Amino acid sequence: MESASTLGFIAGILTTVAFIPQVVKIWKTKHATDISLGMFAIFSGGVLMWLFYGIEIDAMPVIVANAITLGLSMTILIFKIKYK
Repeated sequence: MESASTLGFIAGILTTVAFIPQVVKIWKTKHATDISLGMFAIFSGGVLMWLFYGIEIDAMPVIVANAITLGLSMTILIFKIKYK
């Protein structure tokens, strides 16, 4: 694997894993009132665009990181709506 792809995977892992504590915290506390619905909706849209971009340029680090991040972000959005 070339160094640019390795760097991309490491960056993707770090930025994706950053969302896991928030998902776990909301899931455990059943409390999401401090989460901004607008911010996560806009963010999710941006991540979806990054995913499409990664697919378009066939960049696996971008595809994998953004697919997982989109799932985590959508989970937070669902929790936000569910635990209003």
